[in-house]
Amino acid sequence: MFEAAEIVNFCRFLRDNEFSGGVSQTLDSLAAVPLVPADSIKFALRSELCSSKEEWDRFEDLFEEFWGGNGRLAQRPEAEPYPKERPTWALIGNNGNSALQAEEDGKQISGASLNERLRKADFSEVPQTDQAALERIAERLMKLASYRLSRRLKVSDSPAQVDLRRTIHRSIGRGGDPAELRYKGKKPKQARLVILLDVSGSMSLYSFFLLRFAHALQKHFKRAETFVFSTNLVDVTSALRREHLIDALRVLSEKAIGWTGGTKIGESLREFNRRYSRRSLTSDTLFLILSDGWDTGEPEDLANELAAIKRRVKKLIWLNPLLALEDYQPVTRGMATALPFVNVFAPAHSLDSLLDLEKHLTRQAMR
Repeated sequence: MFEAAEIVNFCRFLRDNEFSGGVSQTLDSLAAVPLVPADSIKFALRSELCSSKEEWDRFEDLFEEFWGGNGRLAQRPEAEPYPKERPTWALIGNNGNSALQAEEDGKQISGASLNERLRKADFSEVPQTDQAALERIAERLMKLASYRLSRRLKVSDSPAQVDLRRTIHRSIGRGGDPAELRYKGKKPKQARLVILLDVSGSMSLYSFFLLRFAHALQKHFKRAETFVFSTNLVDVTSALRREHLIDALRVLSEKAIGWTGGTKIGESLREFNRRYSRRSLTSDTLFLILSDGWDTGEPEDLANELAAIKRRVKKLIWLNPLLALEDYQPVTRGMATALPFVNVFAPAHSLDSLLDLEKHLTRQAMR
């Protein structure tokens, strides 16, 4: 039988090393480990217990320190599944149960107050003790926002002939009020979405949650592609197509992405234009850049590549985490060069700011 106490102790070890995971993450780990092969246990624990890019980077060393050598946990035989009728709490044992329950009781605060505070909080300022809660809230809200956004960008505002029968049928659920007209003709296509996410060092406090945002968007946009960049560009579309972010992060951990490196936005856009623009840029494309605009390349290169993109897309949107700062001015070379080509310039420092993307992509704004 698999020893749950080992996992509980490892979770405590991570918390002692300033990881933010609490009781919920410990229980999730206990539930996940028996479901994966022995050589995937480390990846499963990393996915469950890391709630920020910093924790993700530190996990490898702490895992080796706790388990010893190359990780004796990963080398052990296949674990026997927990009995189905046995609740996860029972696996911890009486002492562990009491300790975890006490820890849970010590962390209880008003749910509504916590949600409101975390929705508005700057990602870079959220304390480690709140990181796990923020991630849970983010997952739920980003799913809902992505679904609404994908539906909004499929609604037709064509001047084609109104389909009276379908309009009346649609209005039945609204008490007979025909608030949304239906039209005859071709079924409207969903907009194409192209996302470029800056994962350079200056974005390290934000890139984890922005990557989660990209993952949520890709779930609801059939024609969506995501790229990450620092000094070079990497297509991560296929990784983010996975149903669960845990699986996507595991795949990305095996790619040479260049997390926390320098930033060459112009060169990365040149690579995009050279390799992907023909297939990805159309008149109905929303081109979304998530970056603070710090660029070590030449401004002329950035301007030329943005101009080429702007000519071929419907909207060019730039979300910048620094825009929320009270005294921020977009005067860095990269950001100042980019602004003349941008249709929407908005912050991306918090959950609420990301959810506001929906406001910028209303039917009226899309015309």
